[in-house]
Amino acid sequence: MDFKEARRRMIDSQVRTNDVSDLRIQAAIEAVPREIFLPGELRDKAYVDADVGYAPGRRLLAPRSFAKLLAVAGPRPTEVVLDVACGSGYSTAVLARLAEMVVAIESDEALALRAQENLEALGVTNAAVVVGPPSEGAAKQGPFDVIFIGGVIDVEPVILLRQLKDRGRLAALKREQGVVRGVVYTRSGQAIGARTVFDAASAPALPEFEAPKTFVF
Repeated sequence: MDFKEARRRMIDSQVRTNDVSDLRIQAAIEAVPREIFLPGELRDKAYVDADVGYAPGRRLLAPRSFAKLLAVAGPRPTEVVLDVACGSGYSTAVLARLAEMVVAIESDEALALRAQENLEALGVTNAAVVVGPPSEGAAKQGPFDVIFIGGVIDVEPVILLRQLKDRGRLAALKREQGVVRGVVYTRSGQAIGARTVFDAASAPALPEFEAPKTFVF
């Protein structure tokens, strides 16, 4: 499979056509080979227009959803980003091309090690992977200009929102009443506002952000 050509077609058919017009985002996505972040048996699925599950609780977001989520997060070259539940490091590698520094957090030690190895293989020098609970963030390295959650959340990420700088943004796919939408939270002083931006395909929530189980009698 010609992965470079598949990546180009992905940009043309799944990114540009979905109103992601920021050339920096297009270039960053096109520069990072999605396939190396998947196990060998899944690499031929790297550029399909769908999420690809590759580890317990971790999915490579469909290119459309990923690109639109990046666009609403809007990382700038002078900003520091927290990449939550980074998995094998794909989102970290892309964010590193858009921001000054990326702190990535992953609870699975083996995945975190794989992410760090992938970043090193790509020559990424402005990102570091931290092992810890994604829902608790990385307060010692914060506050952050942008927090990126590359997956679905069922509950508001309260602890993470506290780690935003003033005018900082948190982007995630949020499920409400069974519907998943891209949402961006913005801090203004002590206030947090939320704005729904686009509809996304339904998918399992990240385990760290699932709705609490309820008992039915």
